[in-house]
Amino acid sequence: MRMPYSLRCLLQVVPVVLAIAVLNFFLLRLAPGDMADVMAGEAGAATPEYLAQLRSQFGLDQPVSTQFAGYLNKLLHFDLGWSFRNGQSVASLILERLPATALLMVLALAAAALIGCALGTVSGVTRWRWLDILISTLATIGFATPLFWLGLMLIVLFSVHLSWLPSSGMVTLGVPLAGWAYVADLTRHLALPVGCLTVYYIAIYARLMRTSVNEVSRLDFVRTARAKGLSGRATVTGHVIPNALLPIVTMTALQFGALFSGSVAIETVFGWPGLGQLALNAVTSRDLNLLLGILFMSSLFVLLVNLLTDLAYAWFDPRVELQ
Repeated sequence: MRMPYSLRCLLQVVPVVLAIAVLNFFLLRLAPGDMADVMAGEAGAATPEYLAQLRSQFGLDQPVSTQFAGYLNKLLHFDLGWSFRNGQSVASLILERLPATALLMVLALAAAALIGCALGTVSGVTRWRWLDILISTLATIGFATPLFWLGLMLIVLFSVHLSWLPSSGMVTLGVPLAGWAYVADLTRHLALPVGCLTVYYIAIYARLMRTSVNEVSRLDFVRTARAKGLSGRATVTGHVIPNALLPIVTMTALQFGALFSGSVAIETVFGWPGLGQLALNAVTSRDLNLLLGILFMSSLFVLLVNLLTDLAYAWFDPRVELQ
């Protein structure tokens, strides 16, 4: 009896999660320095005795194999460890910052997918005309523009010169807001970071959708639909776009991992209190427990999105389950 497609996808996740845990742990151990070095340097007491005391307190004096076994044991008990730097559990720190990053990523990806697919469809339908050339040129510029530079330019324009939008933060500090006033304030703070991320990913979706529309438009069933007298608009909306969206589904899953890495730069530039900024602080302070927890949870999030994408792909194309 053939195993169901959904169950096969779930079983493939297990070895991937184990591989992620192993790679994260040992790759971070290759980086020079540790939390004891940072804290001793800040305290101005970097004596061998003080360093040994700190390493013993943090468990860094144990063999790597012992540390790894303890790390896996904690993961099996859903314990991400303790952040000695912040004096708080890693899980609670991640849960505090996760909503901000998730809001930023989901809004940016949704806006980029909708706008990019619309522009890509127009570009593919009007290929080699002035509108196609314009969209393709703008997409190339958007794809080649560094995110951090674009973010700084948006701050200079909309925050410094025009004073339309706030330059950093998630909400206005010191101003108690509730209801629609809070939503409006949050929207103003979201505008620049979401807009910056969206510009880059719109370019990716527009280029991919244009190529996909061009390929589908040349297939036999599209020519048959046109030969039967179906209008150009009906052919595009009823036959071309649904089939051209299949690569977009795959691309959306792949972009979640890249989007998290991009959000690190965006959150730093705009002072957004999310996981990206928390990860950067963990790197600078050598807080390995916190960094391991962020990497592991973000990897699980990407795996979950990929799993849902596989299932959605099978829904879009039933032939996948027969493979």
